[in-house]
Amino acid sequence: MTEGLIGFGAMFALMLMRVPIAISMGLVGLVGMGLMRSWPAAMSSAAGEFIDIGSYTLSVVPLFVLMGNFVTRAGMSRDLYQAAYAFIGHRRGGLALSTIAACAGFGAICGSSIATTATMARVAMPEMRRFNYAPAFAAGSICAGATLGILIPPSVILVIYGIMTEQSIGALFAAGVIPGLVATGFYLLASMWVTKRHPNWGPPGERASWSARWQAMRGIWGVLALFAIVMGGMYGGFFTPTEAAGVGASGGFLFALGRRALSWKVLREVLVESSCTSAMLFTIVIGASLFANFLNFTELPSALRDFVTQFDVHPVAVIVAICAIYVVLGMAMESLSMMLLTVPLFFPLVTALGFDPIWFGIIVVCVIEISLITPPVGMNIFVLSSVLPEVKTSTIWRGVLPFVAADMLRMGVLIAFPALSLYLPRLLQL
Repeated sequence: MTEGLIGFGAMFALMLMRVPIAISMGLVGLVGMGLMRSWPAAMSSAAGEFIDIGSYTLSVVPLFVLMGNFVTRAGMSRDLYQAAYAFIGHRRGGLALSTIAACAGFGAICGSSIATTATMARVAMPEMRRFNYAPAFAAGSICAGATLGILIPPSVILVIYGIMTEQSIGALFAAGVIPGLVATGFYLLASMWVTKRHPNWGPPGERASWSARWQAMRGIWGVLALFAIVMGGMYGGFFTPTEAAGVGASGGFLFALGRRALSWKVLREVLVESSCTSAMLFTIVIGASLFANFLNFTELPSALRDFVTQFDVHPVAVIVAICAIYVVLGMAMESLSMMLLTVPLFFPLVTALGFDPIWFGIIVVCVIEISLITPPVGMNIFVLSSVLPEVKTSTIWRGVLPFVAADMLRMGVLIAFPALSLYLPRLLQL
C-alpha cells in the first residue's frame, strides 16, 4: 500500500513539472513495476499494453470519433440548433434553451463534449448576441449544454469505462439515456430560473411559423436516422457495439457526402483529426493501464476496500465521498485522465459494497461532466475561451455557476434513485 501512495505522489510531482499526464502515469507505472518486480516483467507488461491497444474491441473508439467528425462537417449542429430555435426560441431565454437542446442532440451523435463546445459556440453565440443576451448567460448555457456529449450515447468515455471494467458497452449506453434526459431537463430548469431572476439576460427571439418549424424538422432527419440505425441495430441484435460504430462512421460519411460537405481536402482533415484524437486517447489509455497494473501489484485497491469496510459507514456515504473526490480532482485534471486514474482504485471498493458497476459508470461520467465546467481547469470553459477570445474567462465562470448547482442536484437524484440508470438495461436484458 505504501508503494502505491508513493506512486501517486511521484505521478502528481511529474504533473506539476508539466510532464503530460499520459507519460506521467506510464512512467511511474513502468518504473514502479520494475523496482517492485523486475525490469523484464515491467517491459513485458508495457509491451502487452501496446499490443492490447490494437485489439478489435478498442476499434470502437476511433470509429465513433470518426462518425462525430463527419457529422460535424456535415453541418448537423446548425440544423439541430435551428430546429430547437424554431420551437422554443420565441420564449424568454429561448435561445439558451435551444442551445441546450441542440447540444443534447448533437452530443448523441458526436460523443465529445469538447467538440460540442467548439461547434455550438460558433453556431449559437452569434444569435444570442443578436438578441442582446448577457454574455455570461450565453457562454454558460453553451459550456453546460456541451457536457451532455459524454453522457448521452454513443459516448467515448462510456466505451473506455466499459473496456476498463469489462462491462457491457450496450448496457452502459442504455443506462446513459434516462440520466442524459434528466441532465438536459435540469439544465433547462436552470436556464429558466436565471431568466426569471434576470429577464433582460435572455430576451425572447422571433416566433417561427408552423411551416418554418416543419421545415426545420426536415433538416434533422439525418441525425434521427443515424441515431436510430446505430442504437436500434445494436439493441436489436443486428450488430455488436464495434460494428455499430463502423455503421455509424459509414453513415456519417455518406450523409456528409450527400450534403456535399466533403471534398478531398475536407476528407483528409477529418481523417487526420480523427487519427490525432484517437492517438491521444490511446496514449492516455496505455499510460493509465501501466499505472493501474502497478497499483494492483501494490494491493492499494484492496487495502482501500478493507480500510473502508472495517468502519460502520453507510455505502451511500462512500459514494458521496468518492463523488467529492472526483469534483476536487476535476479542478486540476483533465476528465478522461481522471477517470482512467481513479476507476482502478475505486471500482473494487464500489463493487465490494454491492453497488451495480453499470450504475457506478454513469455516476462517474456525471461527476466528470461537472469537472468540465468547474475551476480552475474546466476544459469546456477553456475551449470556449479559445473559440471566443473576446469573452473573458471570468465571465464564463460566472455564467456556469447556476448550471453547476443544477448538476449537484442532479447527482443527488441519480444517487438516490439508481433505477433511473438501471431501468433501460434491465428492460432490454443487457
